[in-house]
Amino acid sequence: MKLFFSAGEPSGDVHAASLITKIRESVPDAEFIGFGGPMMNASGCRLLADMTRLSVMWIWEVFKRYFDFKQLVRDAENIFVTEKIDAIVLVDFPGFNWHIAKAANKCGIPVIYFMPPQLWAWAQWRVKKMQKYADIVLCALPFEYRWFRKNGCRAVYIGHPFFEEIRRKESDSDFLEYFYTNFGTSPVLTLLAGSRIQEIEKNFDAIVDTVRAVKRQCPKVLPVFAALNDEHRRRIEFRLKERGWSIPVFAGRTTELIRAAECCLAVSGSVSLELLACNKPTVIYYKVGYLPLLIQRFFRRTRYITLVNLLSADRQRDERSGITPVFYPDSVSVIPAEPAKTDKERMLFPEFLTASDRTAEAAEHLIRWFSNPMSLARHKERLEMLRREADDVESPLAAAAQAVIDIAEPLALGKL
Repeated sequence: MKLFFSAGEPSGDVHAASLITKIRESVPDAEFIGFGGPMMNASGCRLLADMTRLSVMWIWEVFKRYFDFKQLVRDAENIFVTEKIDAIVLVDFPGFNWHIAKAANKCGIPVIYFMPPQLWAWAQWRVKKMQKYADIVLCALPFEYRWFRKNGCRAVYIGHPFFEEIRRKESDSDFLEYFYTNFGTSPVLTLLAGSRIQEIEKNFDAIVDTVRAVKRQCPKVLPVFAALNDEHRRRIEFRLKERGWSIPVFAGRTTELIRAAECCLAVSGSVSLELLACNKPTVIYYKVGYLPLLIQRFFRRTRYITLVNLLSADRQRDERSGITPVFYPDSVSVIPAEPAKTDKERMLFPEFLTASDRTAEAAEHLIRWFSNPMSLARHKERLEMLRREADDVESPLAAAAQAVIDIAEPLALGKL
C-alpha cells in the first residue's frame, strides 16, 4: 500500500505524522511519500518538499510563491503515475491541496481529506470543490461533520486528534527542572505568537503591550515566549531587543510552556485545542489590517474565530430545532463589527480579532485571572467541563487510519 500525503503548515505536519504512525501500526509495510514537514519526515514519510517552509498568508505572499507551488503540483502528478499511488491524503492547506486533489482525480486516485479546511467558516460556497474532488472527508469537529453532510459531502466524524496527541505527549522533565530552577515559581504567562513569521510580525507589538499592562497590575507574573523553532526564536528576540524588553524565549518547548503556565496569551489557531486539553485559561488576540477586517465581515459565517469558542457554542445548540450559535443565520449577510453581548458572554477564550489597539481589554481578562484565584478556578472548571465533552472519541487517529486503509488497501491488493 502506497500513500501520498500533502500537508502545508506546522499543525498539519503534526497531524499527518501522527496518522502515518497509526497507519503503520496496522500496515507495517505501507509506504508514504509526499509534501509535509520535519514531523512527517521523522515518521518515515519520504518528503519531496518541506511545505512548512513555504507556508504563507495573504494573496500577495501566495502570488510570490506561485511558480514554486505550480512546480510542486507537476512533481506530484509525475509521482502519482510513476509510484503507482493507491490513495491521496490531504491535510488542510486548501489553496495548494485543491490542485493536488484535481491532479489525483485526473489520475483516478481516491482523495481523502483529513483535517479538512474550515470551509464552513469562510466563503462557504467553496464546499463545491470538496464535493467535486474529495471521496471522503474525515471531520474532527461535530458541527463540521454535520455541515459537510448537509452540503452533500461524504463525511465521517472521527473526533479531533489533538486531544489524543496531547494525551500521548510527554513533557521534557529535564527542561522543566531547568526552567523552574532558573526562573523560580512565579505565575507563568505563556505567549504564543503564531506558527508563521507573518503572524509574529503582525501581532508582536500587541502581545508585548498586553504583557506590559498585565505586569503593571501583577508584577510577579513571569511572561515567556514559546517559539515554534529557532528561526522564530531569533526573530522574537530581535524584536524584544528593539523594544528594550527582556522576556525569555524558548524554541520547540510549546507543550512544556503551556503546561507550566497559569494563563496564556495566544494568536488564534489550532493551538487553542491544546490549550483546552491542558485546561489553560487563554486570551486570543489576532491583529489584522482594516481592509481584511472589513472583508471578513462579508465572508465569515461563524460567530467566533477560536475553535474552543465554537465547540462551546455548539454544546448550547437547540436540539429540537437544530439551531446552533456556531453560525450566523442565513439572513445575516454582513456580520456585526463587534460580537453581540450574549456572544461575548459565551466565549470561554476571550477573543479579539481587530485592526485597532485592544490590548487594554485583553489585559483585563488576564489581570482578573492572575489577581483573583476564585475567578481563575471557576473559569478552569468551565474549561474542564468542555474538555471532557469535546474529547469524545477514544482514538480519532485509529478511526482516521482505518478509513484510509479501507479505501487504499483493496486498491493496493488489486494491483498485485
